[in-house]
Amino acid sequence: MAFEFIDAALNSRAAASLLRHRQCIDKVSAREIEVDGKRYLNFASNDYLALADQPLNLTGQPGSRSSALVTGFQSVHAAFESQLCEAFGYDKALLFASGFAANTSVLQALFNDPAVGRESELFQDKLNHASLLDGALHSQAKLTRFNHNDVGHLRARLEKSKAKHKLIVTEGVFSMDGDCAPLADIAQLAKTHNAWLMVDDAHALGVVGDNGLGSIERGVKPELLVITFGKAMACQGAAVLCSERVQQYLLQFSREYIYSTAMSPMLTDIAVSQFAQLRGAVSQRAALKDNIAYFTQSAAQLGIAVMPSDTAIQPIVLGSADNALAAQQQLKERGIWLTAIRPPTVPQNAARLRVTLTAAHTTQDIDALLNALKEAI
Repeated sequence: MAFEFIDAALNSRAAASLLRHRQCIDKVSAREIEVDGKRYLNFASNDYLALADQPLNLTGQPGSRSSALVTGFQSVHAAFESQLCEAFGYDKALLFASGFAANTSVLQALFNDPAVGRESELFQDKLNHASLLDGALHSQAKLTRFNHNDVGHLRARLEKSKAKHKLIVTEGVFSMDGDCAPLADIAQLAKTHNAWLMVDDAHALGVVGDNGLGSIERGVKPELLVITFGKAMACQGAAVLCSERVQQYLLQFSREYIYSTAMSPMLTDIAVSQFAQLRGAVSQRAALKDNIAYFTQSAAQLGIAVMPSDTAIQPIVLGSADNALAAQQQLKERGIWLTAIRPPTVPQNAARLRVTLTAAHTTQDIDALLNALKEAI
């Protein structure tokens, strides 16, 4: 039978407790979620500052009508790109439909030429997001991976490299572990080895830094900075910040940008509003910081093993997928909504509960979570 591999692959995933399912949500906020008419405390959201709960006045046109290189690039897009450049200190920016699209597009475009690829090497953290790895695999450059946040291993890899064009790629805050990349050390290595640095700041934007501008506030300015609008900004889309020459190169060779309909003007209007909200969310950042401290300290007192993280992402590794799914179900029965994260999203035998805290949670909410966790794991 043709395409029998589909059934075989699905059966294999199911047998390993790795089959994914969608869950239809009735209502959701940064603090609560309603599923099948029942309310739960929500600890599975990336809406770190609770900005998705804010009402909006929609005024923009719903459709951009074409790609950005035809008639889709409008004044609202240009103004937002300029605003982002001013905020982050870059010459140019490009808007994309998602962080995944931005990451894959940049890496494919930069190393699209086979001749260039033969002289190029990408150095990626082993825990980088799938979009970064996919972008590398679809590029013409050699892909070399280094151990997670291991500056020594990266140094050894760079010292062995004969490549003319070297690009180090990392996340600012890692999406599944919640820890931060040692950006200052990595940037110094990049300088020493005449390499460029690319940072995916999806989970740092809004959370890291007094002004919520993410990793840039840690004193490192990478050649390529990718920010996404779907986490703390509570919107959708992404931007690549870079130099003018890189932007011009992407305009010529980024197939994603050239052949996709431009970001909706209405969505861009929302992003402008949400970015302003994010920059002004001083009290929300303070509340989130307090919640992170309260959770980590209380978890330690209760003997709950949480991976080291001072961000909103607090992972609890349980080993097997079955263990993670069982804990997820027990938490659900106790009124807590948490998602079991399983391979291939995380390494084998590292399935986990990925707790995400928001500014909207109260200490009572966190206490309820901790009590449920103590029973479930």
